[in-house]
Amino acid sequence: MTKQELIAKMAADANISKKAAEDALASFINSVKKSLGKGENVTLVGFGTFSTSKRAARKGRNPQTGAEINIPARTVPTFKAGKGLKDAV
Repeated sequence: MTKQELIAKMAADANISKKAAEDALASFINSVKKSLGKGENVTLVGFGTFSTSKRAARKGRNPQTGAEINIPARTVPTFKAGKGLKDAV
């Protein structure tokens, strides 16, 4: 399902315009991004939890040359599916 298909489905299910559904989805995505940026978790009971995880610095290899490279530490977003989502799939 693409973003546009999701917006159309949301609009049909909620009986609202596609523009309102697009605004709602954009607001949800921006809210999740801001919360994760602050280091906060976003928990949707029955669906799952968006959180962040820290990855340590490590050494890797350039696949074209085989040269060793340093990969810096970074914070990455993660998602853990909740029971309701796991049961539905």
